[in-house]
Amino acid sequence: MADGATVKLEGEPLNVAVIGVGALGRHHARILSGIKGVNLVAVADANAQQAKKIADLAPCGWTTDYRELVGRVDAVVIATPTFAHRSVGTEFLSRKIPTLIEKPLASQLEDARVLCEVADTHNTVLQVGHVERFNPAYQTVQQHAGDVKYLKAERFSPFAFRSTDIGVVHDLMIHDIDLTLGLVDADVASVEAFGVSILGSHEDAVQARIKFENGCIADLSVNRVNPSPSRAIQTWSPQACVAADLTSRDVTVFRPSEALLAGNGPLAKARRPGADIDQLKADLFGIDLGVETPEVSGADALTAELAAFVDCARTGTRPIVSGTEATKALAIADRVLQEVAAHQWDGRANGAVGPLAWFNAPATPVRKAA
Repeated sequence: MADGATVKLEGEPLNVAVIGVGALGRHHARILSGIKGVNLVAVADANAQQAKKIADLAPCGWTTDYRELVGRVDAVVIATPTFAHRSVGTEFLSRKIPTLIEKPLASQLEDARVLCEVADTHNTVLQVGHVERFNPAYQTVQQHAGDVKYLKAERFSPFAFRSTDIGVVHDLMIHDIDLTLGLVDADVASVEAFGVSILGSHEDAVQARIKFENGCIADLSVNRVNPSPSRAIQTWSPQACVAADLTSRDVTVFRPSEALLAGNGPLAKARRPGADIDQLKADLFGIDLGVETPEVSGADALTAELAAFVDCARTGTRPIVSGTEATKALAIADRVLQEVAAHQWDGRANGAVGPLAWFNAPATPVRKAA
């Protein structure tokens, strides 16, 4: 997407609205109401009671019909259910109103492409809410990762009873697909995946392997019916191994020492007569492999994302995650879903296939120990 036109001069308030103020949209409204230079005009939600509740907290106006906001706002944040993103987003983008749409950009790849085309045609800012790009822990990983050749990520959570119109790939894995694309600058060569439905509607747990044309491999694991939450990422490169807990924001960087790179590492020392193995073990992490724990900012990722959107709306500059980047992530997510749907649990075409086959499989009696 080309840079969009400037909509407001510095110093003038930016009139913004939030459409959809459920589990996530209400936080958009709360944060926007406190950003300097932003005037939260109104919130919109089909549920009048919810719209009024969030408007009273902001405080701001409210409506059940987002169309009433046209002509009153300079920018909008859309946090409606995914299936409505295309219709609501088009309403504002076609009127050259900068728009932030929550992830995933759309439930269908074609809808995502249409939104991008509308934004491009009208030279309008389209940002997509891949908030993890603004997580300071991930940004620290980006700084230290180097030329990533292997990546693994896991994202587990208890069932939230929201986003029930989509499965775990569009709900959770789309985050890690986008983070992977932010670290690996290469086209995808192949995708392998399988997944299961636990609650019986969509896929709830998925394992995917993405191979890139530059040789990098990414293993992504997601589960939204897990007893406890977990968000972690690890990268391997010739320069470093970086491990990050995206929730606690603990980041550790392991780097090979100059001696190790020169071939004078612990194995060479261990072969010498009288080598002190215990000392070699103690020196492995810290001497042979340098260990760094970079300081990570405590900044709130959603606040940073919204501040970046406000800046893009004002200046017309390209967002970190534009519709183009979000569509690339969605295209890979679709390939993952195709693989999940085609997985043969019995290893044969006429056997059980896809995530729901697992859910609908007859229970097998547990064998008791003799």
